[in-house]
Amino acid sequence: MNGNNHDGSHHHHPHPHTDHTSPHSQPQQQQQQQQRRPRGFAAAAMGVSTVTTTINNNPRGSRNEREKEKERTKLRERHRRAITSRMLAGLRQYGNFPLPARADMNDVLAALAREAGWTVDPDGTTFRQSPPTSKLGVYPVRSVESPLSSSSLKSYPVKASLDFPSSVLRIDESPSPASLDSVVVAGRGIAECEKYGASPIDSQDCLETDQLMQEGHMVEQGFNFLGTAYISVYVMLGTGLINKFCQLIDRDAVRKELRLLKSLHVDGVFVDCWWGIVESQGPQKYCWSGYRELFNIIHEFELKLQVGLAFHEYEGNDSGGISIPLPQWVLEIGKENKDIFFTDHEGGRNTECLSWGVDKERVLKGRTGAEVYFDVMRSFRTEFDDMFIEGLITAVEIGLGASGELKYPSFSERMGWRYPGIGEFQCYDKYLQQNLHKTSSLRGHTLWARGPENAGNYNSRPQETGFFCEQGDYDSYYGRFFLQWYARSLIDHANTILSLASLAFEEIQIGVKIPAVYWWYKSRSHAAELTAGYYNPANQDGYSALFKVLKKYSVAVKFICSELQISSDGNDEALADPEGLTWQVLNSAWDQGLSLTGQNAFPCYDKEVFMRLVETAKPSNDPDHHHFTSFTFQPPLPLVERTICFSELNHFIGCMHGENVGTEM
Repeated sequence: MNGNNHDGSHHHHPHPHTDHTSPHSQPQQQQQQQQRRPRGFAAAAMGVSTVTTTINNNPRGSRNEREKEKERTKLRERHRRAITSRMLAGLRQYGNFPLPARADMNDVLAALAREAGWTVDPDGTTFRQSPPTSKLGVYPVRSVESPLSSSSLKSYPVKASLDFPSSVLRIDESPSPASLDSVVVAGRGIAECEKYGASPIDSQDCLETDQLMQEGHMVEQGFNFLGTAYISVYVMLGTGLINKFCQLIDRDAVRKELRLLKSLHVDGVFVDCWWGIVESQGPQKYCWSGYRELFNIIHEFELKLQVGLAFHEYEGNDSGGISIPLPQWVLEIGKENKDIFFTDHEGGRNTECLSWGVDKERVLKGRTGAEVYFDVMRSFRTEFDDMFIEGLITAVEIGLGASGELKYPSFSERMGWRYPGIGEFQCYDKYLQQNLHKTSSLRGHTLWARGPENAGNYNSRPQETGFFCEQGDYDSYYGRFFLQWYARSLIDHANTILSLASLAFEEIQIGVKIPAVYWWYKSRSHAAELTAGYYNPANQDGYSALFKVLKKYSVAVKFICSELQISSDGNDEALADPEGLTWQVLNSAWDQGLSLTGQNAFPCYDKEVFMRLVETAKPSNDPDHHHFTSFTFQPPLPLVERTICFSELNHFIGCMHGENVGTEM
């Protein structure tokens, strides 16, 4: 089941009900609470009638039982998701229900209610235009309290419920469509209604619209992070500190910035080391002098250091519009052999990074791409061995693609892409094409040794193409073969380079950066993710296979956290869902037992953005208490000139450290 499918895949946190019972009944209640049952179809399909957790007095036995119960809970949840997915697929295919691509239980209830002749307003109000006369009399109109607790509203899967201005459902005497995973009560005794959180509409306990919106507003403003998990905060230093000759440019400015960061109580800094600088003089001629001087100054301030080995080109405006290309000797090879670079369907070459097709091809002065990367890693490890021993360098992030992220350069602005274009497949260099031909021949389908002809261009929309549209070729036999091969090439690249990195940095934490390709996430095909190398359409899970490989090397996954908030008015033409993608990726990584770190996608100092980042890093309603191990903050540059951000940044760091509440800013 695709982890990104929101069809009932979130955890429910019902309101606790006050139960005024005598002390004699408490042991019986505790025994009942220890028994957990799979609900509805899950219980029938699994053949499970009762799941009982036995707690003994042995602490070790109790811990083992809790772990076993946790695994059983995960299995039940996955099974329930699979059942939900099949139900939704059946409703779409055989019932002609117009369910959205990313339907949830609210959509299902609304569709079933409309099919039964009810009217369902966009705000959730449900009623009949001309209610029939009931022989049983008229039942009082009741308001149904939302089964979501305030804590459950803080996570994405239920965030959509905040978009409705009212929680009141008008229900008459006619039976409502049966809910698949929730309870709607109508026409029953008041006591029974109150059992499920419902009450007469004139009751003082009724949850009014403004109360729900106030609760949602509190959720948006942040939580109390005092006493929560400690997450280390590293601040990214500017790219322009080291020039193309590997010289530190302005020592005084560096010290000034580090002094400021030290006063803000950051744990350390993050520095990119650029391949285009350190090996610019020729093959295997490395120069680290500027980075050595910079690291020594960082050491003076007793700050920790995380390093990124950047095997891609840099071109940005956050450091004075500087540009750091690939090493010149590599570009010279590329003039003679353009196939060392990623290539699109029209033959356009992208020189941001080397194609993964050359990982095992000796086209770089007698070395393969993987060997070139390994030699840089080994040189870095040798040069800074003293700093590794002292513990100054705490982690090394390995660049695996464009922007240092594990992705194809499918949505590169230099190639003409603009948001929210779907991007283009980047597999048309001769080395990847040879691999595709070999793979298709082994499958017995030589005609499949090609890229799709109807996948549009960089700025196409999914519905404009024959490949990514609804019922498109992406889900045909050929489409599935091609997309699996395309994604497998990405995973193989990660596996190859990380196997070498684990040799160079034995017992050192290795990091990998995962992109946030969130536009078109609500469409069925997830076109932008597909062209970036993640086979993650609505009926697939495009991250778990990769994370299994990363688990082999105990990699820390750095997820690029988008701070964008997409409008809930249904006018988002890109069908973007950054929160949904974040929810899927984080849970998939945690399911594999991986450590997660984060980084903001855009330089920022807005307090609301800060709080969203903290909420992502340490989700308050996670029953397993997962959280990031560290966070790399990308500040507006130059940091020392943006004094307006200091108070917000200081509070952000305090929240990450578990020292502040989230609503004080």
